[in-house]
Amino acid sequence: MSKKSKGQIEAEIAELIMKFEKEYIGRGPQNVKCYIIEDNILIKEKGVLTMAEQQLAREMEGIKLIKQLRKKLIENSHEILSTLIKDITGIDIIAVHSDISTENGERIIVFSLTDNLEKKFD
Repeated sequence: MSKKSKGQIEAEIAELIMKFEKEYIGRGPQNVKCYIIEDNILIKEKGVLTMAEQQLAREMEGIKLIKQLRKKLIENSHEILSTLIKDITGIDIIAVHSDISTENGERIIVFSLTDNLEKKFD
């Protein structure tokens, strides 16, 4: 990893996530923020629900479907995302966790790392 600032790495990862979702899902979130916290990378996305998902979210069964679909998409792209993030950070990903709110259209993704990335900026 070159000598980039924490903010530069966070911006680079946020841009990567935005681009990835546009290519993989066909529509990216309206806003992406990235936070490096010790050995975790926290991604907070706003405006992720498609118009169809917003309609589905009106019923409990639709909410379950949206959550299952979005979880499966992250699981299926785990290796690709892990490789892309390792290319930026130089650190391996050991786990990916995610959840989506069908109430406000936000999604959180947490990448657990094998090493404390935040220490590299001290």
